[in-house]
Amino acid sequence: MPDETPATSATTRDVPAFGWSGYAERVNGRFAMVGFAAVLLIEALSGDTFLHWAGLVP
Repeated sequence: MPDETPATSATTRDVPAFGWSGYAERVNGRFAMVGFAAVLLIEALSGDTFLHWAGLVP
């Protein structure tokens, strides 16, 4: 019978798990950093706040 253990992540030796795992939190944090950098870039290039640029506030 083949081994049922999933492979580890490409960046760590942690086995990816479902739910509140260190791996999931690390990936979520990386996406949050990319989103925050995108908001800063939008504000710098447009000269306006992100909420106004997105049409969420008048």
